[in-house]
Amino acid sequence: MSFKTDDLAVTRGAGQKPKGVAAMGSTDDAAGGSPATATTPATATTPATAARSRINHMPGAGSARAAAIEAGRREMLHESRRLELKSLGERGLKRPRIGADAVCEALLAQGVDVIFGFPGGVLLPLYDVLGDYPELRHILVRHEQGASHAADGYARASGDVGVCLGTSGPGATNLVTGIGNAMLDSIPMVAITGNVVSSLLGKDAFQEIDITGITLPCTKHNYLVRDPNEIPRVFAEAFHIARTGRPGPVHVDLTKDALMGVCTAEHPTTVDLPGFKPTFEGHPRQIKLAAQEIAKAQRPVILAGHGVLISNATAELLELAEKAQIPVAHTLLGVGAMDERHPLSLGFVGMHGWKHANKAIQSSDLLIALGMRFDDRVTGHVPTFAPYARIIHVDIDPAEIGKNVAVEIPIVGDVKRVLMALIPQVDAVEPEGRAAYLAEIDGWRAEAETTPWHGSGAWRNGQLSADFVVRKIGEASDHDATLVADVGQNQMWTARYGGFRRPNSHISSGGLGTMGYGLPAAMGAAVGRPDKETWAIVGDGGFQMTVQELMTLVQDHIPVKIALLDNHKLGMIRQWQELVYAGNYHSSHLLGPDWMKLAEAYGIPAFMASTPEEVEAAIAAARAVDGPALVNFQIAEEQNVFPMMPAGKGLSDLLEEQFEEPKR
Repeated sequence: MSFKTDDLAVTRGAGQKPKGVAAMGSTDDAAGGSPATATTPATATTPATAARSRINHMPGAGSARAAAIEAGRREMLHESRRLELKSLGERGLKRPRIGADAVCEALLAQGVDVIFGFPGGVLLPLYDVLGDYPELRHILVRHEQGASHAADGYARASGDVGVCLGTSGPGATNLVTGIGNAMLDSIPMVAITGNVVSSLLGKDAFQEIDITGITLPCTKHNYLVRDPNEIPRVFAEAFHIARTGRPGPVHVDLTKDALMGVCTAEHPTTVDLPGFKPTFEGHPRQIKLAAQEIAKAQRPVILAGHGVLISNATAELLELAEKAQIPVAHTLLGVGAMDERHPLSLGFVGMHGWKHANKAIQSSDLLIALGMRFDDRVTGHVPTFAPYARIIHVDIDPAEIGKNVAVEIPIVGDVKRVLMALIPQVDAVEPEGRAAYLAEIDGWRAEAETTPWHGSGAWRNGQLSADFVVRKIGEASDHDATLVADVGQNQMWTARYGGFRRPNSHISSGGLGTMGYGLPAAMGAAVGRPDKETWAIVGDGGFQMTVQELMTLVQDHIPVKIALLDNHKLGMIRQWQELVYAGNYHSSHLLGPDWMKLAEAYGIPAFMASTPEEVEAAIAAARAVDGPALVNFQIAEEQNVFPMMPAGKGLSDLLEEQFEEPKR
């Protein structure tokens, strides 16, 4: 048999290697070896091959940089450092404290007791030592997005910093949606990722991605750590930044050699970041002006946002409202800031908010906005928003004041501290002083609550209504459960009809509107507040995005109850296509699995209700299960959420469906 190499014809006989080709295992095969020193049989040497030499294609061959890169590649493939540490243990010697130990120590120092994560190659040094820290509970999710949403839900329910963990490359990018969700909703989170060894950064090594660059726009701060001795300081700073001022996510990316290297640095007891000094106390002059505005107002409204809950200012909110007899409306994320049974509570406002709450804002002469950012789903068309009101805006983030809505009295500071300074300066108002004003709002409320599509149980033709289901879940738990909504119609029905009475009992993806959020966030909320019953209220669209986390519930025995509002549709998409796009339906009809069989496959008890009469029994059956359970509520396919503020319109332009009540 013959072939050509470099235009030289070589004939191979039985038992012979091709002439001019070095034998396997010869010195030619050594890294950086030179054929000039190779021993080759004389019969194989020809003038052509004698002149040839091996070329080392390593960039900068022979340099320290090239040696470091080669060492890094060997470490990625052969785990030599781990084998070295393992050998110490086998010889009865204590292994050194490495970066992975410092990570675990730092988490414990910050009060962390649970991590939601998924392992990968570069994170294995951390997982290798994690068993040495039994105080850290690791919950193995089925997808990294589930880890980030679970950390988010944990933080909202518990008030602590949530922690999620993902490996390099796709593991890290899978966390990004949850990180972005936490950023827009001001959720304290530390997201930890692993990365390739330092010498390979920028080399497009296996599963390397610039996750620091990717997360830069959706984090409060991020770190790339290459030195194990930087870990104690970085983690102390990361948690401080995540929870201080306006909370948010911080990303920490750790190279594999940082996790494996010896760490001698101690954990700091204090953090001093000269460039990060949030303003907590409101300016006295601005607070005095706010008190004067409240004294002059005849139709004031408080608009309570997420900042009231974050700053733990619910008691101060109630005190101000009662002292000055001011009705309180809530943003979507402000739901739960005030017991909704209170006569001054109006419910939530905005695109799908309560009609009477929206009308109160539009007729007000003073709007006191507390810890909210005037999202477009609240304001609608800004020139028509609160047209008769002067606005007081309190927020700890100065960037939010004046960003979306011009205000007359800006106050930068923590909501709780500002209210504590403001309340003594506010004149008390007797109930009869605002009786006529509040009675007018109550009339609007009565009109809104008696609209045919609210809470009847049977919608058109006797079909089960979603609002009825949500109301019954709230009643069954005596309104003390944590209700975690997904995104879409189910989210609006939950906010409107859950009947919330305590802070942080309503959890929802506000700013990013992330479908698939509900189930994993409920998982985190249940872990964060194990003393509270937890329900995930999801649509069949969002549920299918993260349904794999059912197995996490089972494996870790997390007792989330799942209310599946199954209308076989992408409900909000279908609603918009009906009302805005003239019934031009496309890609809104949604096929799903047999949910009862799917739950059975995961080992989760499942129940079904398709009529109003079956709802209470199905809820009771799920609540009786010691562990996770699912209830498939077969709701009306065509039910819409009303009222609805069309895009580009304002709070005075709400759509309300008019129809005859179903005949019995």
